[in-house]
Amino acid sequence: MWSYIISGVFFIALGLAIHVFKWYFLISGYNTMSKEKKANVDVKNLSRVVGIYFYVIGGVAIAMGVLNSLGFKQVLVPAIVIFGISTIYMLIKANKYGRSVSSKDDERGKLQKGTWERINLRTIISIVAVILVVVLLFFSSRPTKVTLIDGGVQIHGMYGDTCAWNSIKTVKLLEELPTIEIRTNGSALGPYLKGHFKVKELGSVKLFVNAQKPPFIYLETDKGISIFNVESEDKTREIFGEIIKKME
Repeated sequence: MWSYIISGVFFIALGLAIHVFKWYFLISGYNTMSKEKKANVDVKNLSRVVGIYFYVIGGVAIAMGVLNSLGFKQVLVPAIVIFGISTIYMLIKANKYGRSVSSKDDERGKLQKGTWERINLRTIISIVAVILVVVLLFFSSRPTKVTLIDGGVQIHGMYGDTCAWNSIKTVKLLEELPTIEIRTNGSALGPYLKGHFKVKELGSVKLFVNAQKPPFIYLETDKGISIFNVESEDKTREIFGEIIKKME
């Protein structure tokens, strides 16, 4: 809870610094512009747009912290949607106010042929990048799907794998996760941990878990250790029982 609230306060403070206190040097790219280029930027409106964006992101983060403390757990997906929409809106508005007149434009500041195309291309690329990030965040926050097939235990989604029955050495149920030291190649979005992590007790492992919903199935194979759970405690225990039966 407190991590969300602290992050929210930080973003709101950043928005105030740019919008109210006019610390324009905090706007990415603006402080490195030449004086000529800065003269062609509507920095007042640009700072307002950037400031409002940080207010929204900060407010959403604080709301997530408060809702989590009240027991509402399904707040991550709406937050991701708001983040995506507000980021795209900010990029479009910032492009309008933040464009500088290129050296190829005429003396009156009129954009010559081709300049708008270059500006719009940059905006489109930025928007596509944001959409890809939002999609990645969305799928990272989905519960892990596990299927028991003839070939073994199939873990679906990003970083997923199939653990062949004849390769499984140990399977057990954990009520607590081992101590996570670092994420080496994966995603860590709130309680959702997916990918490669280093843990204190076991070294390198693959996690597919919602850390807030124990228990967790520990599966050691010839290829390494995977720890996973699914959308509910009952379903996780059911899958564990089915794996035990297959191993007998």
